[in-house]
Amino acid sequence: MNALLAQESWLRLAAFASVFLIMALWESTRPRRARTRSKAYRWANNLGIIVVDTLLTRALFPTAAVGVALLAERAGWGLFNVFALPPLAAVLLSVVLLDFAIWLQHRAFHVVPVLWRLHRMHHADVDIDVTTGLRFHPLEIVLSMLIKIAVVVAFGVPAVAVLIFEVLLNATSMFNHSNVRLPTSIDAALRWILVTPDMHRVHHSWHERETNSNFGFNLSVWDRLFSTYIAQPRDGHEQMTIGLHEFRAVGDQRLDRMLLQPFLAGPDAR
Repeated sequence: MNALLAQESWLRLAAFASVFLIMALWESTRPRRARTRSKAYRWANNLGIIVVDTLLTRALFPTAAVGVALLAERAGWGLFNVFALPPLAAVLLSVVLLDFAIWLQHRAFHVVPVLWRLHRMHHADVDIDVTTGLRFHPLEIVLSMLIKIAVVVAFGVPAVAVLIFEVLLNATSMFNHSNVRLPTSIDAALRWILVTPDMHRVHHSWHERETNSNFGFNLSVWDRLFSTYIAQPRDGHEQMTIGLHEFRAVGDQRLDRMLLQPFLAGPDAR
C-alpha cells in the first residue's frame, strides 16, 4: 500500500507539472482570447487557492482516494470486489463510472443552492485559462473528495483505476479550461469523445443558459445524452463575457475574497 501511495503522489505531481507547463506555454504562444485582467494578479491568487486546496486535502485525506480503494479491495467492499470482472474491464468501467459521477456532481453543484455557493467561486474568474481549471473553493474540494470516496467504496473501484482517473481529471481540467486555439476541424473531431477548450468555455459564459451546459470534464458523451450540450457561445468565443454578473470587481479575485465568497451575497443557484 505504501509503495503505491508513494507512486501516486509522484505520478500526480509529474503529470500536473507537465500538463501545466505545456498548457501555459501553449496559451502564451497561441491564445484563443485576449485577457481582460492582469495575468500576474489572477495567477497569484488562483495559484494561492491551489496551494490552500493541496494542503487541506493532504491534511484531511493523507491517503486520498487511492488509499481508500486499496482498503476496500482488502476488505472486499463494493460491487467490483463482490462480482469479479477481468482486471482491464474493471479498470475501464471504473474510469467511465467515476467520470459520470463527477458529471452528476458538477450538475448538482449548479442546481442545489448551498452547493452552488461553493462552486460559484470557480465561475467568478473573469478570464479563463489553465489556472481556472484548478481554481475551486477548498470546501468544494473536500466535499468532492468525500463523494469520490463514497463512489470508490460503493463500487469497489480498483486503486489503479482511481489513480488513472485522478491523473486524467487533473490533466483534462487544465486542458479544457486553457486559453488555447485548436484548429476547427480538430476541435470538431475531438469533442465527439473528449471535452475541448472551446466546448467547456461555453460553460463559463455569464449567460445563465450557457453556464448550465457542458458540465463534462473528460468525456463529452454525458452532455449529449442528457441534453445539456451547447456547441458554441451565442456571443462568439472572442467576444463572450467570462464569469458572473455579481463578482466582477478586481477585489473579488483576491485570495481572501475568494475564500469568503460562499458567504457573500449572490444568487443561490444557477
